[in-house]
Amino acid sequence: MRHKLRNWTPLWLAGVIALTTAVGLAFSPANAQDSGGTLRNAATAKVRLPAGSAATPTSGSGQYYIEFRSRYAWDYGHTYLIHGRVGERPTKDSVAGLSPVGDDPTSWVIGHYVPVPAETGWTDGDLEDKYTSARYRVLMDKEQYDRVVAYIKELQGRSHVWSAELYNCNAFVGDVAKFMGLRVPKSSLIYPRIFVNNMRKINMNPDAPDTLVSDNVKEMSSPTRDGRAMINSGVYTAEKAQAEVRKPSTTPTVTIGPLRTTSRTDSVTASGTSSQ
Repeated sequence: MRHKLRNWTPLWLAGVIALTTAVGLAFSPANAQDSGGTLRNAATAKVRLPAGSAATPTSGSGQYYIEFRSRYAWDYGHTYLIHGRVGERPTKDSVAGLSPVGDDPTSWVIGHYVPVPAETGWTDGDLEDKYTSARYRVLMDKEQYDRVVAYIKELQGRSHVWSAELYNCNAFVGDVAKFMGLRVPKSSLIYPRIFVNNMRKINMNPDAPDTLVSDNVKEMSSPTRDGRAMINSGVYTAEKAQAEVRKPSTTPTVTIGPLRTTSRTDSVTASGTSSQ
């Protein structure tokens, strides 16, 4: 669970936002990744996501893989990786990524101003294919896989802070990709789906022009950019379960990854999962 930032951005951060947006590398406090926290009550939701969101472009060869993924969230999205043996079902231990510690939205908010404590494992929704917005799988043999996994664990062991601006989930995943000898996008201040898609493109088609900036600008107005955009465009719908629930005092807010319906009061806005 994460709170949206209101109109109290300090001047220095507003300048950063304006600069990055001007060059098409979109970043805003209201569109950032989070850890996919859990908020459960008696209401559930159904989701209709874009067709084909779980396609798996693959390069390399071998029986083991590192798969870079992005997933949908209420704001912005989340970038992470899954590793394992081909044909075996991944578990929570197969996931690595960077996000603020815990479900308390306070640390996520603060992380847009100063670094906050981070965790580097599974977050809610990471293993559900229906929330995947982009993926890129690299196959390898056992010896290569063991070396990469050892590096991932070492990186997890020394990645203690999360910062939306300085070191986010895109940057974390990018460090693993660079260790593997892959090319990485030239900025981490971009939408997770664009980050993963661009990484796949520049590695599978190295002679193709790099369209990172233009793709990110297009993503800013995409109806499937994130959960908020999906709901506003009608691509994404939510329904209450057929169970007796306490009637909320205000209009419910839908969150993604997995989806819950939460109540919003005048003092607190509960807004959903994931981010950088």
